Amino acid sequence: MIDRLTEETIAQRIRTNRVQVVDDNLFPHLRGLQPKKASVLIPLTRIKDEWFVLFTTRTDKVETHKGQVSFPGGGWEEGDADPIQTALREVDEEIGLKPNDVSVLGFLSERRTVSNYIVTPVVGVFPTPYSFVESSHEVKRIFMVPLKWLANPNHWRSFTYDETNNIVIKYQEFEGEIIWGITAKMMVDLVRTLNVADLS
Repeated sequence: MIDRLTEETIAQRIRTNRVQVVDDNLFPHLRGLQPKKASVLIPLTRIKDEWFVLFTTRTDKVETHKGQVSFPGGGWEEGDADPIQTALREVDEEIGLKPNDVSVLGFLSERRTVSNYIVTPVVGVFPTPYSFVESSHEVKRIFMVPLKWLANPNHWRSFTYDETNNIVIKYQEFEGEIIWGITAKMMVDLVRTLNVADLS
């Protein structure tokens, strides 16, 4: 059962089962361009013995991906020692989740975005309840989705996006929010890494 997974089990599966991504995000307008580096945190927490995943809805004030659901995170800055530091710095800035309150379990494979970032997904666990402080410029809403719901393959579909000829993953609506695009791909990467056969 998915909710019987421990932090140790999740970390072990990330180390040994990590899905190797065949990058289909070779967007025509990005060919020949050097991508920028970025990191996001896939934040996990347990509430009443059930695993949940935290997402944010971006405001219309941000430069890219306005109004979309995303994981908290952002671009690498000079002085960031590694992808973990980038992710944790950005998460603190966006939602007030402090680095010392995150237990990092590992990395998923990098994904390239339509906005020309190579994104490293960092998986981490945070305590609940937590007093978040949202950045009014970047974050419109924080919400959480049960990992069990996200792991159910009946809740997402993949299709080819005509404008770019790329494969897109889109989840069903959850509490008025739609998880799709690069965020949905990273979520499905995590589900498959954790071994969907055990997630009934």
